[in-house]
Amino acid sequence: PSAPAAPAADAQPAAAPHEQPSATAPNPGPPPDLPASPSPATAQPPATAPPSEPAFSAPAQPPLPEEQPSAPEGQPTSGEFDWSAAEEQVSDLTGPRFADESGDDPGLQEAFDTERPAVRLADVGGMEAVKDRLEVSFLAPMRNPELRKLYGKSLRGGLLLYGPPGCGKTFLARAVAGEMGAHFIAAGLSEILDMYIGQSEKNLHELFAQVRRNAPCVLFLDEIDALGQKRSQTRNSAARGVVNQLLAELDSVGSENEGVFVLAATNQPWDVDAALRRPGRLDRTVLVLPPDAPARRAILAYHLRDRPVENIELSKLVAATERFSGADLAHLCETAAEKALISSARSGEARLMGMPDFEAALAEVRPSTAPWFSAARGVVMFANEGGAYDELAAWFRDHPND
Repeated sequence: PSAPAAPAADAQPAAAPHEQPSATAPNPGPPPDLPASPSPATAQPPATAPPSEPAFSAPAQPPLPEEQPSAPEGQPTSGEFDWSAAEEQVSDLTGPRFADESGDDPGLQEAFDTERPAVRLADVGGMEAVKDRLEVSFLAPMRNPELRKLYGKSLRGGLLLYGPPGCGKTFLARAVAGEMGAHFIAAGLSEILDMYIGQSEKNLHELFAQVRRNAPCVLFLDEIDALGQKRSQTRNSAARGVVNQLLAELDSVGSENEGVFVLAATNQPWDVDAALRRPGRLDRTVLVLPPDAPARRAILAYHLRDRPVENIELSKLVAATERFSGADLAHLCETAAEKALISSARSGEARLMGMPDFEAALAEVRPSTAPWFSAARGVVMFANEGGAYDELAAWFRDHPND
């Protein structure tokens, strides 16, 4: 057989295996050993050959580590620091890591201690005149709101307690707050006065702001003569600024003092600025004298309640302690206890306290109120033009030998 004809010069490359031959121009099939020549009209560009395998192979990946079983929730994994165990170890040494924010804002914590005293006026022995004055000034309007509203009596005001030192002025203030069921705040000089100019006035303002937030509230200012000293006697402007701020707070400038009761105490009322004692401020005064006979009996019994005593004649002790303050009576019981203790130590045998111990103590302890009465007598005689000390003058008339 003859050799087949050579393909034309413009023949196109063979169609890709997936292409089908054109149906318009039948072309006799080539010999078995040669590929078919497709028609020029139907020729397609050759398909891109797939990339050949690289001559080298990628390095083998290291095998993944076997998964370890996860630790229970809340337990540290291996190599992790156990914070829970560490907190338990130091829980008794330090506080919690984070503050409890479920309550009030810590920034609103009060600067002064607020309490509700459990003591009542019935716990104050004797002093019936003082109790009656407190009843009229504070307690009766508080207990009778309808009458208070009818007569237009406001729940505000101030009371100045004055008298010899150690006669129970602070205890009376607590009893008034307890009787009213009101809050009680006792502010000392160290909590108000400050070395920096203007800071004392700021502390005073914060004190009254806290009292108003806790109304009804009794504010007790001890040693008011140091806070409200006569401005004519002060030599610097800082002290006058404190007095001015106190006057402004009592006047309720820019705020309301309803339900705020101010009780102030002093041993020297004649040194208090006169502006503090005008109506609307500390306009009522109560003289707190040394305890009377019933009060002295109650005070002695209180200080002897836990001591080993026998055959104590309270009536005799009450008669021998005229003009003794409450602090003097406590000191008398302490001195008698010392006598019994020294005697027991020397004899090597404990014994009970008796009247001989108190008689020895009475020979050493003297009433501490005598200097105060000497100074007060001069004030009553020569500085009572406005009648501020008429109550004290009446007492001197009834006790000409004191």
